[in-house]
Amino acid sequence: MHDPVHGAASRAVPPAPPEGRAHLAALDGWRGLSILGVMAGHMLPLGPVAWGGNVAVAATGMALFFTLSGFLITRTLLRDDAVVPFVIKRVFRILPLAWLYILLVIAGQGAPWSVILPNLLFYANASEATLAYAPHFWSLSLEMQFYAFVAVLVGVGGRRALWLLPPLALAVTAYRVVHHVPFGVATLDRIDEIMAGATMALAIHHGWRPSAWAARPVVILGLVAVLTLGMLEPVVARFPYICYLRPYMAASIVGLSLAMERGWLARLLGGAVLRYIARISYALYVLHPLTYAGWMGSGDVAVRYTKRIGSFVLAFAGAHLSTFYLEQPLTRLGRRIASGAKRHRAPAPDGVAAA
Repeated sequence: MHDPVHGAASRAVPPAPPEGRAHLAALDGWRGLSILGVMAGHMLPLGPVAWGGNVAVAATGMALFFTLSGFLITRTLLRDDAVVPFVIKRVFRILPLAWLYILLVIAGQGAPWSVILPNLLFYANASEATLAYAPHFWSLSLEMQFYAFVAVLVGVGGRRALWLLPPLALAVTAYRVVHHVPFGVATLDRIDEIMAGATMALAIHHGWRPSAWAARPVVILGLVAVLTLGMLEPVVARFPYICYLRPYMAASIVGLSLAMERGWLARLLGGAVLRYIARISYALYVLHPLTYAGWMGSGDVAVRYTKRIGSFVLAFAGAHLSTFYLEQPLTRLGRRIASGAKRHRAPAPDGVAAA
């Protein structure tokens, strides 16, 4: 889920369309909306408990988050399949804040190493090693697993190996259908959301264009509505197949929005507010559970949700400081190291794509 937008404004290799500012603005907008959805699902009362509105809104936000990650990581590797620089940049982008958060949480809880290691090494979604203030690390684990997998894939087979991702997405969805898993945090229960985004990136890179009518805001917002309502408990109970379509609806939302260059939805997605939220979204995601833990999460309903105002303030303040004073300097360092590694990369033989 993690800062895949910034630094990706160069032109795609033909026959993909020019990747202009409007496209990046739309992706920033969805990234901002997705983190707001996750935070709302975790921190606000969203309808009767029996309806599962909180889960539905958070799941919609995560689906968009994962789709954007798969889309933009694949887009990056389609432009440049140098694996070592890619891994270096991902490590410097994700690990510092994630590890700092885990170590701070561990210091406060005195957790055993059987809990520490799965979170530090990003396989928490495959274990029962959940920290009280870090239950959301299942998603970071899933993302890091995808980064590692796609790096190996491209390292072995080059850009062409990325075409394995669409059939793998379908295979994972089929696995979920067979095993009746509408929701899940294990790798095979959720990674099709990331791979669906990768599939959209491949389609657009190789010439697919959404038609004019499909790009209209009403179609996109309709997909958002179906995606969210389809996650409500009563709907899941009666129409579980909607959950299996979640990855592809989220990918369609992102893909269709790329055709919008004007109109109110394009202006919303490209606005300064969502652009700022997108910029601090990774830190918002990592830090926000701490802001409603302990005393901040105590009291009756009225008291607890009154405190949520302070929780949002703390989350945004902490995310701002983390993004601009911790993450950005380290991200720049990672890019410099990656650039050095790329300069020392051995040239491929003529006519052979380097991996």
